[in-house]
Amino acid sequence: MSQPLLKVDGLSLGFRGDGGFAHILDGVNVTIQPGEIMGLVGESGCGKTTLARAVLGVLPRNGLQIRGGAIRLRDIDMLSHEPAEVGRQNRVRGRKVTFIPQDPFTSLNPVLTIGEQIDDLMKWKSPLRDPDERSYWPTLLRPYPRAARKADREKVMETLDEVQLPQPAQILKKYPHEVSGGQRQRLMIAMALLPEPELIIADEPTTALDVTIQAQILGVLRKLASDRGVAVMLTTHDLGSAYEICDAITVMYAGQEVEAAPVGSFFNAPAHPYTAKLLASRPDAGGSMTGIPGELPNFYAPPAGCRFITRCDRATERCTIRPEPTRFAAGHVARCYHPLTAPESDRKEKRA
Repeated sequence: MSQPLLKVDGLSLGFRGDGGFAHILDGVNVTIQPGEIMGLVGESGCGKTTLARAVLGVLPRNGLQIRGGAIRLRDIDMLSHEPAEVGRQNRVRGRKVTFIPQDPFTSLNPVLTIGEQIDDLMKWKSPLRDPDERSYWPTLLRPYPRAARKADREKVMETLDEVQLPQPAQILKKYPHEVSGGQRQRLMIAMALLPEPELIIADEPTTALDVTIQAQILGVLRKLASDRGVAVMLTTHDLGSAYEICDAITVMYAGQEVEAAPVGSFFNAPAHPYTAKLLASRPDAGGSMTGIPGELPNFYAPPAGCRFITRCDRATERCTIRPEPTRFAAGHVARCYHPLTAPESDRKEKRA
C-alpha cells in the first residue's frame, strides 16, 4: 500500500474546564490515503470536529493540552512547535490542507464582495505564488502583481464553473447575503480547491442545506475530488451522506476511534457493537427507529478502556483495558474483544 497522505497516530488531547480536565480525544488513530474520501462518523459530541480542527491546526491554544500522539501529513509533523517547522506549516495549512466549513454564511465577510474575498485568498494562497518568496515589502503591504492577478482570476472563473455556479462573473460582484445557501457552499468548495490542496477537511458541509441541495453539493464534491485526486476528510452524522460520497468510514465514539472500514464493509458487515447500534438507529422503511440506550460518558472522568463499555450489552471486565485494533478484512479493523463477526485470523485458523 502507498504511503498514507494523513496519519493520526495515538492522538490524545483535552481542555481544562470547570470540572477539571476534559479528555476529548483518547489515543485516536486515523489514516487517509491519497485521493481517498474518508467519512468520520459518530454521535454528536464524539470528537469528530475536534479531530478535524486538530489536523487543520485551528484549535484554541489557551487551555488546550496535547497529551500524546502525532499528526503527520506525509513527512510533515503537523504538531511541531519548532520555529523552522512552523515556517513549513505556513506552506501547509491553507495550501496543502484546506477547509470547507459547516456554515458558509458565517465564514464569509458580509461587507466585502465575493470577488474581493476570493482575490484576497489567491493573493496569499495561489499555487502560482511561492510561499517562501522574499520581499522588501511588509507582509500586509506586499503587492499583488497584475500578471499574477490575471492568471489567478482565470483560474477562479474555471473553478467556479466546475462547481456549477451560474454566471460566475456576476456572482463575484455580489455580497454573500445576495446568493443562496447552496451557492455559498459551492463557493466554499471552490475556495477550498483553488490553492490545489492534497487534503480537504469538510466539517459537516451540508448541515445547513435542504435535502435536495445536500445531494447536489455532495455530488459536486465527490466529482471534483475524484477528478483532481484530492483526499477528503468528511465529518458527518448523516450516514446516508457517508454512503453516497465516501470510500471508507472511520467510526468515533466518545473521543475514541472504534472501527475503520471500506464503505461496503461498514454498512454490510460491521464488527463493533457500537457501529451496529449506530446503523440500527437509522429510520427504517416504515419510519421507525431504534435509539442507543444510555448516554455518552463524562469526559472529565471517562471509563477506563473502551468508552462504549457503559452502553454495550456485550461488555465484560476485559473491556476495561482498551483493545488493540483487530483486522477483519482488507482495510477493515475494529477495537473490540467481543466483535459481531470473527476476525480474519480466526477464519484462517478454521480453514487450516
